[in-house]
Amino acid sequence: MSDAIDAEVGTELPGLAVHLTRETLVRYAGASGDFNPIHYSDFYAGRLGLGSVIAHGMLTMGTALRLVTDWAGDPERVQSYGVRFTKPVPVPDDTDGALVEFAGSVTRLADGVATVSIQATCDGVKVLGSATAEVRVD
Repeated sequence: MSDAIDAEVGTELPGLAVHLTRETLVRYAGASGDFNPIHYSDFYAGRLGLGSVIAHGMLTMGTALRLVTDWAGDPERVQSYGVRFTKPVPVPDDTDGALVEFAGSVTRLADGVATVSIQATCDGVKVLGSATAEVRVD
């Protein structure tokens, strides 16, 4: 593992902003094997009462963790990670897609492990709740 990370309670991670487009969803579906039509068809999304196609929850979750791995510099430092899905990310059928913004901060530091709290929002709406990662910093 690389050098120690300089972290203390209150350390803010550099933010991350990601555009998720319909193309992103198609690529993710191919990689994950999740071809649920709510991720590519407005017709099927509408039948379930969704306003539009939505991003895969695991895509949103994985992208949020990128905030942490970019900061930590080594994905092997992540010891645990969990989230609660609070709202879906609607992805319009245009060139911009949905802008999802991620922020994080160290909320606990004990025994060489930092607990990072992650915030994820789309259009000001919180899309992940209780998102935390434990990261080895020494």
